[in-house]
Amino acid sequence: MKRKYNYFLLLWAHFFVFSAMAQDVTFYQQFSGRYDFTLIGNTLNTEENNPTQIFDFLTQSSAELNLSPQQTVLKAYLYWAGSGTGDFDITLNGTEISAERTFSHSRLIFGLPFDFFAASTDITEFIQQNGNGTYTFADIEISEALFQHFPFRTNFSGWAIVIIYEDNSLPINQINLYDGLEGLPTQIDFVLDNLLITNNLNSKIGFLAWEGDTAHQNNENIRINGNIVEELPLNPMNRIFNSTNTITGSSDLYNMDIDVFTLDEFVNIGDTSANLRITSGGDFVLINTVLTKFTTESIDATIEIDWVQVECDNRKIEIDYAVYNLLSNNPLPINTPIAIYANGILVGTTFTTIEITQNQSESNSIIIQIPDTIPSPFELTFSVDDVGDGTGIIIETNEENNDFTVDVNLSISTSLPPIEPFKSCNIGFGRGSFNLEELANQLAEIYEDEISFHENLSDAQLAINSISILSNYQSETPKKLYIRLETNPCSSITSVDLEVRNCPPIVYNFISANEDGFNDYFFIDGLRNIFLNFQIEIYNRWGHLIWKGNQNTEDWRGEVSEEVKWNGDISADGTYFYLLFLNDPDYPKPLQGFLYITY
Repeated sequence: MKRKYNYFLLLWAHFFVFSAMAQDVTFYQQFSGRYDFTLIGNTLNTEENNPTQIFDFLTQSSAELNLSPQQTVLKAYLYWAGSGTGDFDITLNGTEISAERTFSHSRLIFGLPFDFFAASTDITEFIQQNGNGTYTFADIEISEALFQHFPFRTNFSGWAIVIIYEDNSLPINQINLYDGLEGLPTQIDFVLDNLLITNNLNSKIGFLAWEGDTAHQNNENIRINGNIVEELPLNPMNRIFNSTNTITGSSDLYNMDIDVFTLDEFVNIGDTSANLRITSGGDFVLINTVLTKFTTESIDATIEIDWVQVECDNRKIEIDYAVYNLLSNNPLPINTPIAIYANGILVGTTFTTIEITQNQSESNSIIIQIPDTIPSPFELTFSVDDVGDGTGIIIETNEENNDFTVDVNLSISTSLPPIEPFKSCNIGFGRGSFNLEELANQLAEIYEDEISFHENLSDAQLAINSISILSNYQSETPKKLYIRLETNPCSSITSVDLEVRNCPPIVYNFISANEDGFNDYFFIDGLRNIFLNFQIEIYNRWGHLIWKGNQNTEDWRGEVSEEVKWNGDISADGTYFYLLFLNDPDYPKPLQGFLYITY
């Protein structure tokens, strides 16, 4: 659809103009491989703005993408531009898209500022998902700016998609993308840099330009290395930017140009840059995007680290690696240097040992000593075509893919702190019952690695015969256990001493001496097998000693063994008192209490 304002506006035939501010066209991206480029797009002007006297513009326009089946989209960038300061939120096939990069240009007309803008967004995924078909650009709102520019015939708006595609039938090409927003008249000079020209056949240059007019023929030229280029019949010299699209053969791309020119005659093998000059004797033109394509018969050395072997507590590592020469027409020569870095510090060098032909590789290994000054873990980088300071000796298709980096951990053994003796109650004759799970949980709070307990050092070193039941481990003491902290590839081993202590005995102070098998005697648990030198004294309620016992006597059943006034040899029912002498350094005072006996 279009909007039309049906009223007459005076055409200004002559006016004084000079440029004010712009963004230079500079190098943006490079692609090396079996690639080529194309552009699609359309204007939002209904006709060229110079002859018209009716202000009219479109709110949307469409273009067709029609790649061949063997051509797959590698990258796609949407560009749009127009008069004014810009609208940076538009739609493409109904999908909202916002500008990722913006460009501006300003010029003065009779002292008044007039602004122009361009915008760009990476839409690679969008184009890859949608593929061939119709693309409709819409929802740009710059009508007020277009109306302001109309009296001076600088009103325009339009869009284009730059597409870098892969085609395996192509030779290896280098595609460079340059963009910005520079305006004519009178002259623009800039350098097409970052080139690698090893074959000048089938080379080309493409332009996305805005606001050109068909009628102007005043020195409107493109010069490459001083040579004027043209592409007949659509783009003759002196009238280059003339609302044409040389890709589709269209001449009604009003006030924008999508033009492609051959460069075979104007560049030389070995060139790494080319001089571009664009001139115009009167027509106002904005250069937005420039693309170049050159076939590169060269080398593309890449490298990969396949495997790194580390040994426990050893700073000497062995690395398996492979050097490739894939995107290439020429062999990678023997003795191509390889630099090896750890955290960016040179730690070794080596060389390729064979000539690596196209689509071939060489695998090799090397042992490197990592200096003590480099902490672990660290970044290990192999860089092919690098003499050790980042300098290469070979001209490559792509100089940005020579490095490969992996993280390396030297696996230094963990240093375990001393472990205090682990103690348990004596369950008899120096034997203890130990809850090793408690000790394991204490260590797990510090170390995340697997922990195992072993009864001898050899088993711990071999990681065999670990103690399986930790909650109730019984052993004679003193006993040394070995603890293995499992890491890969290192392990750490420490030990812990198991010790017992004599815990207080438990006194059962009720006696029913009736020989029924229950509580027939004065029983003290944890006494006889632990406190071997104990002595017991029992007193009646009047404080008279009636019985004494030790390790060599039986448990008390109520008998009277001491000389005391008593009727008979058996004590009467009632309450008695005891003193328990443990004769242990941890219990210097006797334990005392009462007991009750009945018959």
